[in-house]
Amino acid sequence: MSYFDAGRTLADRFRNHGGSHTHLYGYAMRGMADDWEAGGPVRDVCAGYEEAPEGASIQLRLLAGVFRLVLTGRVPELVRFYPCLGGEDPPAAAWPVMRNVIGEHVSELHDALTTVPQTNEVGRSAALLAGLFDLVDASTISRIRLLELGASAGLNLLVDAYELSGDGWRWGTPGSSVQLSDAITGPVVPRPFTIVERRGCDLDPVDVTTAEGRLLLTSFVWPFDVERHQRLAAALGLARKSPAPVDRASASDWLPRQLGVTTDDGVLTVVWQSITQLYWPTEEIDVVQSVLNAHGADHALGQVLMEYAPHAPRDSKPEVSTTLWPPGRAPRVRHRVLGTAHDHGIPVRLAGPR
Repeated sequence: MSYFDAGRTLADRFRNHGGSHTHLYGYAMRGMADDWEAGGPVRDVCAGYEEAPEGASIQLRLLAGVFRLVLTGRVPELVRFYPCLGGEDPPAAAWPVMRNVIGEHVSELHDALTTVPQTNEVGRSAALLAGLFDLVDASTISRIRLLELGASAGLNLLVDAYELSGDGWRWGTPGSSVQLSDAITGPVVPRPFTIVERRGCDLDPVDVTTAEGRLLLTSFVWPFDVERHQRLAAALGLARKSPAPVDRASASDWLPRQLGVTTDDGVLTVVWQSITQLYWPTEEIDVVQSVLNAHGADHALGQVLMEYAPHAPRDSKPEVSTTLWPPGRAPRVRHRVLGTAHDHGIPVRLAGPR
C-alpha cells in the first residue's frame, strides 16, 4: 500500500508523493526532488538514505524536521506559509525559502531522518466508537477493557473523554474540548458502555506529558490540515492531564500478556488498531491473529479494526470491521464489515442496515 513512496530514486519517490498537488507539501516535495537531482542541500541531508526501503517516507521525515524548526520559532521566515500557524502566503512561493532553511540546517535535518513518522489521528476515535457500539450490541456486555495495538501516544484510548456526534445522536463527555462532529454517518445505534480499563502498546510510544512528545506528534500533521491540528491540540491538552498508559512493546509480545490478565465475567476485552498492518511484517500480523483466535476459543473477546483490505486498489478507503468471539464457547465467531473511514478517521460511513 506504499504507493506514495515508490520510485527508483529518492527524487522519483518525492515526486510521486507530491504529485500535482498545489498545497505546501506538494510544492515542497517537487522542489526536494529537483534539488536532490541537482546535488543541492536536500542531497546532503538525505546522504545515506538513498536505498531506504519503500514506505520509509524519507520525504515526510524531512518535512517534519523542517516543521519542528518552524514550531520552535527558529525559522520565522517560514511561518507565513504554514496555515495552522496563521500563515496565508501562497504555497507556490514557499520552496525557495524552505530550501534555504534546509541548507542552513543540514546536520540537524539529517539527524531528523532517523525519526520514523509518528501520528496519532484523533479522528480515528470515530471508527473505534462505531465498532464498540456494534460489539456492545452483539455481546450485551457494556463494561469494556480496551487494548490498542500501535497506540502511538494513546489518544484514541481516551475516546470517552471526547464528544462525538452525528445526525440525531451525541455520545461522550458533554462539552469536551475535543468535538468530533459528523463523526459517523449511516445507521448509527448508540449503546451505553463504560471503559473500565485502557492500555496500549507501541514500538516507539510518544509521551504526551513532555513538550518533546507533543512537538513530535504535531510536526507530522501536515500544516495546512488545520482541523487535524485543532483536534490534535485539544486531545493533547486532555491527555497531558490524564494520559493513557502505552507500553513499549511489539503487538505480538504484548498482546498475549494482556489477554492473560484475569477479568470479571461482565467485562469484554476489546482489541483495537487503526492503519497498523500497513507497517507490520506478515509474520507479526499472523502471530497477532493466532493469539486472538486462541484466546477467543475460551473467552469472550472483541476486535475493532480500521485497516485497508488486503490487495485493496489504490484509491480504496480503510475498512471498519468488528470480530466477536462470543462468551460460553458459542459455536460461531461473528465478523462484520461495518463500512469505511477516511484515512484520518472522520467520517466513518456505515453501510447497510444494522
